[in-house]
Amino acid sequence: MSTEAIVRILREGLMLVLVLSAGPMLVSMLIGLVVSILQATTQIQDQTLSFVPKLVGVFLAMAILGPWILAQAVQFTVVLFDTIPTVR
Repeated sequence: MSTEAIVRILREGLMLVLVLSAGPMLVSMLIGLVVSILQATTQIQDQTLSFVPKLVGVFLAMAILGPWILAQAVQFTVVLFDTIPTVR
């Protein structure tokens, strides 16, 4: 297997990780922003206040995006397994 092929596989794997983690990460960031704005306006400075909404939001995002994330990961794995016979 050439160096270019290995670099391509690693690049595609890293891009896949970034794309698959973007959904839950964006949900967590948006919920954090909303909770921070609410904390600033009400002057409630509890550190644990943002934890539960973020946890629930990420859980819901994973429940909604889970089938798509799994399909993308399986597709990448199948492509990797299909290229194994071509390795010299």
